[in-house]
Amino acid sequence: MTKLISVSSDLPANLIDEIRQVNEFLLAEIAPATRRAYASDFRTFSRWCQKKQLVNLPASSEAVALFISGEAAQGIKPATIIRRLAAIRYAHESAGHQSPTRELLVTATNKGIRRSVATAPEQKRPATVELVRRLVSHCPDTLAGLRDKAMILTGFAGAMRRSELVALQVADIQFMDKGMRVTIRNSKTDQEGFGQVIPIYKGSNLRVVETLQLWLQRANITQGPIFRPFTKSGRLRNQALSDRSVALILKHYVTDEGLDPADYAGHSLRSGFLTSAAQRGASIFKMLEVSRHKKVDTLRSYVRMAEEFDDHAGKDFL
Repeated sequence: MTKLISVSSDLPANLIDEIRQVNEFLLAEIAPATRRAYASDFRTFSRWCQKKQLVNLPASSEAVALFISGEAAQGIKPATIIRRLAAIRYAHESAGHQSPTRELLVTATNKGIRRSVATAPEQKRPATVELVRRLVSHCPDTLAGLRDKAMILTGFAGAMRRSELVALQVADIQFMDKGMRVTIRNSKTDQEGFGQVIPIYKGSNLRVVETLQLWLQRANITQGPIFRPFTKSGRLRNQALSDRSVALILKHYVTDEGLDPADYAGHSLRSGFLTSAAQRGASIFKMLEVSRHKKVDTLRSYVRMAEEFDDHAGKDFL
């Protein structure tokens, strides 16, 4: 969706290598997952415009207001509408147009949608340490089962987002006596890709490090992606799992445990680690070392939930 420089532009032909380099940087402007989401949302808007015989690029503020109003009427969540507006804005600005999403008609319509719907954000349940222990007990004694176990434990112990988990490469892991150091190359809070290093404690309860080492050994993975899909015939593929697979695999074992898979998502591993750490009185700064949140206030919410009944104001009279 980013407007790339054309090789056939007015620039001299001897700049072709430089043009390609600029285009690579332009494509790296936003994370691949965000780019895919924006592309999908703009296609939705474009199909709607085509059906209504309206121009999608550049679009009028009236067209965008009508679009988001129709989306809200069909039950599309405000958060999704906000993302679609971001996609429309990105498409317009990338193409050199002023974005209609910034005009009052659109912003006022969007504000009215949020006020009218007034839905609380949907919260998935955290996969706390007690649940994670039960989930991995359902992993079969097969190579695929070992992969699932290693993935769930690593995602939990590293408080990882599902995109971070599937992006892990063998070179990102440094095994040490007390555990392992994991380099997160790209994340939601590190869009520039400077890299963030987190420590994962070896421990003797979940045996996270031991399980990951065993997976790499049995799968004979010495380089490249750590967590990979299998073919239908059971052969391990030489590519990374999709981030969607993390949620599907987790939901599979949640179902085996007899729980409702709709209550859990890939993010449940990350929130589960933080919830478990807060319940056990971990320092908020030590939690921050693992979670890599930019705002301490986000972590404080986990601590508040864990301690909400401790020294309750009404415990002496309720």
